[in-house]
Amino acid sequence: MTFQNKMPGTSISRITTFFLIAVFALSGCEQSKQESPVAKQPTKPAPVEAANPQDDQAILATEITKKYIIADTHVDVPYRLEEEFEDVSESTHKGDFDHPRAKSGGLDAPFMSIYIPAKLEEQGSGSKELADKLIDMVEAIVNKSPEKFQLAYTTQQMQSNFEKGIISLPLGMENGSPIEGNLENLKHFYDRGIRYITLSHSKSNHISDSSYDEKRPANGLTDFGKELVVAMNNMGVMVDVSHISDKAFYQVMEVSKVPVIASHSSARHFTPGFERNMSDDMIKQLAKNGGVIHINFGSTFISQASIENATVYREAAKVHMEANGLERDSEEMKQFAKSYREKTPFKYANLNDVLDHFDHVVKLVGIDYVGIGSDYDGVGDSLPTGLKDVSDYPNLVYGLLGRGYSEKDIEKILSGNLIRVWKRVEEYAENQK
Repeated sequence: MTFQNKMPGTSISRITTFFLIAVFALSGCEQSKQESPVAKQPTKPAPVEAANPQDDQAILATEITKKYIIADTHVDVPYRLEEEFEDVSESTHKGDFDHPRAKSGGLDAPFMSIYIPAKLEEQGSGSKELADKLIDMVEAIVNKSPEKFQLAYTTQQMQSNFEKGIISLPLGMENGSPIEGNLENLKHFYDRGIRYITLSHSKSNHISDSSYDEKRPANGLTDFGKELVVAMNNMGVMVDVSHISDKAFYQVMEVSKVPVIASHSSARHFTPGFERNMSDDMIKQLAKNGGVIHINFGSTFISQASIENATVYREAAKVHMEANGLERDSEEMKQFAKSYREKTPFKYANLNDVLDHFDHVVKLVGIDYVGIGSDYDGVGDSLPTGLKDVSDYPNLVYGLLGRGYSEKDIEKILSGNLIRVWKRVEEYAENQK
């Protein structure tokens, strides 16, 4: 779950944020998303267009998605279902994920994001309760359809599920606020299956400053945050540096004894000034630590043109809202968004823009330090052409093949790099017992 290009220091809900950056569905983009051929067929690297399904490389791309585990470290299904429940074991009309589309795309291990809105910690209660409720929801999905989904607490369980043709649902917590300053809660959530924690989200919290928040009270990590990183290492929970401030990131690098991940971030090289993405130096430090950056697919993480388009819209919406005394989520603002987007459509990134981020990381630090963190179900309708939902991983593989990546390289991107980090975290924790 990610607030894209959110104005620092502003606390707004997930849905309201999407109004501010772009209300694409209201202008008919949701229909084009579902009907566009590029969303369902492998896509040539340049330009993005539908490929011949009989193309040898397209066939190979599909084979690769079935041959190797595809792990995506950030899929926001639980909070999506908290807002409006659907049975994701069957085809759904909304969202980016369900079992049929996941099987079609070859997705084997989507980390279910246990997303906790920053406002709950600001209100002083509710974070832990919501986290437990969302974990309950994932467990209910598994219990209802055990032949389709299983939890995965270890790399071994993920591999075993893959061999049985069952989709693993490992768990990651987005925002560490449910820890509530108590290391006993870390043990509680580890026992419930949480295997990574994003230290903060859209607001600085009791663990870490946030990249989105102008207020940086800890100047990086808090004292408890440093203590928590050590405890996570010792317990076997991966540290996720997505969302945290730059200073907090460098402090994590100093404290962590094992590799860490960025579960859903992209390269700041393409989006100058957007602290939510990682700078070249940060990517180098992450690689030196042995960690992995998992590329976020959202257009405003990938494309500067998308960012600028969304920024202009946001400013226009702000002016209209203030001039007319409107609330952000009012019907009048929805109509404003619809009218604005009919005249000025959102500029989507495309598959090639996403591939550029993979290329940049590989050229910078090598093939061993990049993976997939799509943010499906977390970035609204801002997903790029060619990667509109979880059925589209073959497009990504097709594009990587077109750019000269070997099958061995692609396996590392799909899951090999993550598995290496996760195993190292498991092994380190085992040695602490």
